[in-house]
Amino acid sequence: MTAELDHTIVWCRDKQRSAAFLTEILELPAAKPFGPMLVVALGNGVSLDFYEQEGAIAMQHYAFLVGEDEFDRVFARIRERGLAYWADPGKQRPGEIYQHGAGRGVYFDDPDGHKLEVMTAPYGDS
Repeated sequence: MTAELDHTIVWCRDKQRSAAFLTEILELPAAKPFGPMLVVALGNGVSLDFYEQEGAIAMQHYAFLVGEDEFDRVFARIRERGLAYWADPGKQRPGEIYQHGAGRGVYFDDPDGHKLEVMTAPYGDS
C-alpha cells in the first residue's frame, strides 16, 4: 500500500487573513471554500485547509519546497513586509537565511504563530 498526504488542517483565528497571507507570500492560487474551511492547494496535490478556532492555537511547522527563483521572490516579499525571519527554527539566528547542502532556506511566522519554512532543497540533498 502507498499512502500519500492529501491535506491537513491549519488551525487559525481568521481563515481569510491566514489563507491570504500564505497564498500571497508563496504566489499560490487564491484559497477556495470547502464547508467551513478555506483550502489552499499546493503544487504537489496536497492542500492546507484553514479552519477557524477560538482561543489558543498550538503552533505547527509547515515547510515548503520551492525553486531558487521562487525562493528569491518569497524572500523579497518577507523583507518587503518587514516580517521577522530566522536561519533556524529556534529563532537563534535572526535576520539570516540558512544553507544546507545544495539548498538554502528561511523560517518565518504566519499571523497565528505557525512556523513556516521555505527551502530550495530537501534536507540531505548535497
